[in-house]
Amino acid sequence: MSASAFSLSILVPAPGFEVTQGEPEIGGIHGPDRHFHCGHCKSWLFTRPSGMELFVNVRATMLDDHAWYEPFVETFTTEALPWATTGAAHSFPQLPPPEVYEPISAEFATRGARPR
Repeated sequence: MSASAFSLSILVPAPGFEVTQGEPEIGGIHGPDRHFHCGHCKSWLFTRPSGMELFVNVRATMLDDHAWYEPFVETFTTEALPWATTGAAHSFPQLPPPEVYEPISAEFATRGARPR
């Protein structure tokens, strides 16, 4: 969907996420994961993943200041181009197993990238 080697997202707690301008619409992929796009330019803005209603995946480039952003976890590396690397602290061939979410979240809370 991104026409790129990467699809960068920031996992945001749903209660802390709000669309403040415009009316996003569902993009071309329809299914249990709802991918929202800009109604005007069709850019991919954010995703509400099925089964993870407590979170929203926001495209990192949608931030006003995204210079501070660094990938902390990378997933679906089995689909990665051989030259595409992120430097993420954690890497998984598919989605990580549920039992690692809590320890990874705790680690991110102490050493993850923050806005300046």
